[in-house]
Amino acid sequence: MRLPGGEQAVIDAAKLSDYLLSATHPVGRFKFVCFRSLGYEAQAWVRLERDLRRLATENDARPGQLSPHGRKYEVEGMITGPNGMSARIVTVWILPAGQANPRFVTAYPS
Repeated sequence: MRLPGGEQAVIDAAKLSDYLLSATHPVGRFKFVCFRSLGYEAQAWVRLERDLRRLATENDARPGQLSPHGRKYEVEGMITGPNGMSARIVTVWILPAGQANPRFVTAYPS
């Protein structure tokens, strides 16, 4: 199954530039190492957004926990960074209760 509403998924720019692509974020800095090794940079976060969106719409989604906030989904696949290197990445999305568009939660190397 594909991520429900994946074509209209919402990805907050700060989640990318200030979290996944931050060398100083308390949690994100560990993920930064992976994304930096693929050539992604905070000031060019739009490329990561495009690649994560493509991963989410072209690969199967695994439904996860249902909570009062909505249902989580994981989508795993390969991304190729700006420097041509590739890695298998897991993305996590939440489809908020009563809404049609999933929101990006996080991503990490598989």
